[in-house]
Formats: sequence, structure tokens, C-alpha cells
Amino acid sequence: MITFFIAIAVLIVGYFLYGKLAERIFGIDKNRVTPAVSMADGVDYIPMKPWRIFMIQFLNIAGVGPICGAIMGAKFGTASFLWIVFGSIFAGAVHDFFAGMISLRNKGCSLPEIHGDYLGNGVKQFMRGFMVILMILVGVVFVNTPATLLNTHFTPNWNIYIWVGIILFYYLIATLLPIDKVIGRIYPIFGILLLGMAVAIVVAFIYYQPAIPEVWDGLDNKHPAAATNPIFPMMFISIACGAISGFHATQSPLMARCMVNEKQGRPIFYGAMITEGIVALIWAAAAAYFFSPESGIVTDGKSGPAMVGLIAETWFTPVIAVITILGVISAAVTSGDTALRSARLIIADFMHSDQKPIRNRLIIAVPMFAVTAGILIYSLASPEGFDVIWRYFAWANQVLSVFTLWAITVYLAIKKKFYWITLIPALFMTMVCSTFIFIAEKEGFGLGKAISYSLGGVVTIAACVGFFIWKHFRAAKSVVKED
Repeated sequence: MITFFIAIAVLIVGYFLYGKLAERIFGIDKNRVTPAVSMADGVDYIPMKPWRIFMIQFLNIAGVGPICGAIMGAKFGTASFLWIVFGSIFAGAVHDFFAGMISLRNKGCSLPEIHGDYLGNGVKQFMRGFMVILMILVGVVFVNTPATLLNTHFTPNWNIYIWVGIILFYYLIATLLPIDKVIGRIYPIFGILLLGMAVAIVVAFIYYQPAIPEVWDGLDNKHPAAATNPIFPMMFISIACGAISGFHATQSPLMARCMVNEKQGRPIFYGAMITEGIVALIWAAAAAYFFSPESGIVTDGKSGPAMVGLIAETWFTPVIAVITILGVISAAVTSGDTALRSARLIIADFMHSDQKPIRNRLIIAVPMFAVTAGILIYSLASPEGFDVIWRYFAWANQVLSVFTLWAITVYLAIKKKFYWITLIPALFMTMVCSTFIFIAEKEGFGLGKAISYSLGGVVTIAACVGFFIWKHFRAAKSVVKED
């Protein structure tokens, strides 16, 4: 358990030290007028209190990824602890902070607009479609998971589609109404559940003193199917939101439209990711113990949601177990609603549609929810439907982070700032995502390790060379778009 508490301390120190460095590199201006003030519309551009914005941002990004993803990552062993800690500090939080601050400087623009400004119009058009699809997949995953948990643990005699309908109806309301009317009011309740869940597990650590594996015991691959699931790149795709997630940058513009001072950027964007890293570390540590032979518990390869139930019911009284499960449900629900809201805003930006009239919001939302419902039916009707959607969601999520990191790197290079802070994670995640698609048997080409690593390396080197060629010939002629 020593590794666990050291890791928590490193995450906290990382926020104060590396987060401050990121803030200095960006160069915040506390006197700059923000979009929430200059473009207030009573729907999406609404000044809000910093603590409320932080809570919404944290709940937006803390879906089931840092819970189920961390549990899946724990199957690989203690290497998962290292990735959660260093990935959160040097990749995920940096990614979230710069994406949010660039949006703040550009009228709270959606992520595809940032990609277009710094990676080209072709990339912008592609990413618009790509991100809408990803947001719909997020909505599907984050309806399926809470509906399954609610039906399994609270209403086993119900038809699961009742919960699906209830959650989808809430998502529609949250997507359509002004952000302060629903999301801003109920998120503090969800936040208490989510934090209560994390605190309960830490208390269980102290009470039960479980033999959580230590890093110095070895970083070898503990995955039950290690032969086909090498730590690199599989673990880095599995953990996803607990270390870095492209989905996060789609949520940051929502909060950039509510901030009234650039000084709020570090606690809201960087701080929320570090907080999520702590949640992911807690679940990874708990799962690592349950997966280990020392626990004496038979997990039988249970999925993330099933492991949540097993951990809660093994360690806690019925009341605390319920709170823990509700915390996981709230994490899913508070990402699904804003994912679909983000999709509406991305489509609105593309269509140049004024979102103040409710009619315009309905025109976009209704067909989008119809598609979401159709994919949901498939995910619930097919035995492997959810697993298929989750795998593609996880990979697409990390691919999005690659594009965003490269866009931020170009932005920093144009401004003659220290671009290495995002270039290094951009190169690393390029290697992760390209290698994964070559090596994965079900989602990719199923090539051998040697050729997959080689091809991944070629893609990464090509991206690096391309960046420096651009920097040498065109960076000086490029401009940063800031309002």
C-alpha cells in the first residue's frame, strides 16, 4: 500500500509544480475579458462560480473511464499505477489545460475549430464528423453502463429499457436546457456521491489493510491473456480517461464559456484531471488487490461494472455499497449528458446555427438522439455489442487526444513558447495509437508485435519529421488566432 500513498502524493505535487509550469508557458492574462462576459447568451455562455465550474468539469470528464478503465488497466499489474500518475501529470492534465485555455481565448470555440486553426481545414472537417460520432458513442456507453448497474442492483425485475428511457430523457433535457438550469444545479449532488465513493474505498484500504501490489515487486505483465495483450500499447488504451483522454478536450469548451477569469484555468482544467487521476488510482489499486492471488477472491475475468459491484459488496455494508455504486452511476451520467451537449454545439458551430432559440436546439438534438437510441438497442441486444462499442470508443478517444496534442504543439510553436511540453506526449500517444491499430486482433490488423512496433515507430517518426519541417519553413509565417 506504500506505492498507493506515494502515488497520491506525487499527483498532488504534480498539480502544484507542473501545473504551474503549464500556466506560465501559456501566459495567462487575468485582466482579459472572457467569452462568458462578452458573449453571455443565457444558454451556453453563462458566468458561473469557480467551484461550480470545477465540479462540472470534473464530473464531465470523470465518466466510467477512470473507474472501469482503471479496473481493466489493473489487470496488467503495477505498471498501471505508473501510467495513471505520470500520464495524468505530464500528458492528460497538460492536454486538458491547454485545450481549455485555447478555447477560452477563442470565444469558447469547440475542439474541431481549434484543430482547424492549427492543423488545417481538412482536419477540421474530418474531426467534426469524427467527434460527433465519438460523442454519440460516449452517450451510448454512458447510458448502457448506468442502466445496467441500476437494473442489476436496484430493480432486477424491471426491463432494462425502462432505465434506458429514463436516462435518455434526462440526457435530452440536459442537452437542450441552459447549462445552469439542470447541469449546474444537480451536479453538486452527483459530485458528493462520486467523492463519497472514492473516500469509502480509501477508508476500506485503511480498515482492511489489503495487500495492494507494490511497484518494486515488479512491473511484469499480469494480464490473464498477456500473450495477446502486451502492456504497450494495450494498457495505455485500456486506462484511457484515468491518464489522458481526448474526450476531455471536448468538454473543456463548455466550461470555457462559463469562466470569468483566466486564473481559473489551472484549478479547473489541470486540477480536474489530477482529481480524476486520483479516482482512477483508487480504483486501480482496489482492483489490483482483487485480481491478485493474495486476495483469495475469484474474479473470473469480470468486466469493469461487475468488478465495481464485487468490490462494493465485499468490502462495504449494504448502505455504503449502494453509495459506492451510485457514485459510479453518477460518474457515467454526468459524462453522457455533456457528451451529447458537446455534440450539439459541434454541429451548431458547423451549421452556424444560433442556439439561443429552443427550436434550433431541437433541430439538432432530435436526430442525434435517434441515432444514439439505435446504437443503444444494438449494444443491449447483441451479446458482444457493448464490448465492441467500448473497444472502438476507447481507441477513438485516444486518437482524438493525439490530434489535440498536435494542435496545441503547433499553437505553442507559432507563439514561440516551450512546445516540448506537448510535443513529447504527442509523440508518445501517436506511437500508442498507431501501434494499437496494427497489433489489435479484433479492432485492428492483428499483425505481430515486431512489425506492429516497427510500423508504429515509422508513423511516429514521420509525424515528428513532418512537424519540424513545418516549423522550419512555415511556423514563422503562421499566426495564432485569438480574440
